[in-house]
This record gives sequence, structure tokens and C-alpha cells, in this order.
Amino acid sequence: MLAYRVEDMTCGHCASTITKAIRAVDAGARVEVDIAQKLVRVEPTEADAATLSDAIKEAGYTPVPQAPERAAAMAAPKAGGCCGCCR
Repeated sequence: MLAYRVEDMTCGHCASTITKAIRAVDAGARVEVDIAQKLVRVEPTEADAATLSDAIKEAGYTPVPQAPERAAAMAAPKAGGCCGCCR
């Protein structure tokens, strides 16, 4: 899984725009977005890391690649509610 820290991602609209940009270059990619941690995790099916990063940049954001270990450590466990926001 690839991970990018996107400091300029601030809301659901940003997350949606980034997800659409990633899926435009890799339709089958699994995308997980954590707005609070400003983290985008991608399980690509076709695109490589550079292509995904470029897609995020072209959407107007600044992705910073994260080491897989760091991305896993940053992932917060989901609890309660339908989207994991409520605890």
C-alpha cells in the first residue's frame, strides 16, 4: 500500500477530489482517506507511485510520500458510528 501525507487536504471535498484524481489514473485502486491525519492510502491496481503522486498534484494538492511503516502506524482504528468518526 502506498501512502501520501497531504497537508493541504482540509475537508471532504478535498478528499473527494483526490479520490477522483487517483481513480482517473487507476480505476481499480482502493483509496482510504483520513482527513484528520491528512493521510491518503492507496492500494493501486495499475498505476505506479509516481503516476498517483502526479495525479494528486494535478488535482491541486501537495502529496508527500510516506514510508509504509509510518502510514500503518498513523492509521487510527475505527470504532463506533458508520464512518469511524464517532467514538
